[in-house]
Amino acid sequence: QVQLVESGGGLVQAGASLRLSCSASGRTFSSDAMGWFRQAPGKEREFVAAISWSGSSTYYTDSVKGRFTISIDNAKNTVDLQMNSLKPEDTAVYYCAVHPTSTSALRIGIYSYRGQGTQVTVAS
Repeated sequence: QVQLVESGGGLVQAGASLRLSCSASGRTFSSDAMGWFRQAPGKEREFVAAISWSGSSTYYTDSVKGRFTISIDNAKNTVDLQMNSLKPEDTAVYYCAVHPTSTSALRIGIYSYRGQGTQVTVAS
């Protein structure tokens, strides 16, 4: 059974940075796509970023381009999300997710497994 465990959330002031990390376990990962979603209170789940297992392809939603960076460490089976210049509208629960083959699937909200989430709160 695949397990995804997120860490690194917290409460920060606007303009600060946070780094989220997702640790994946349960099987061998090779062609998977990994990604991050977020969901704010009263809002729908939103795609944030995705990366291919090789790290050669990355995708971001427009609102985080230039501020967030997704990266992957294949040896450790971890995917990080570096978040800079945080804004109050970035406040949400952030979830790590995996799709067995496709970053495109993640971009439209399709995933096989998802973690429990980590809260990010950005104060103005």
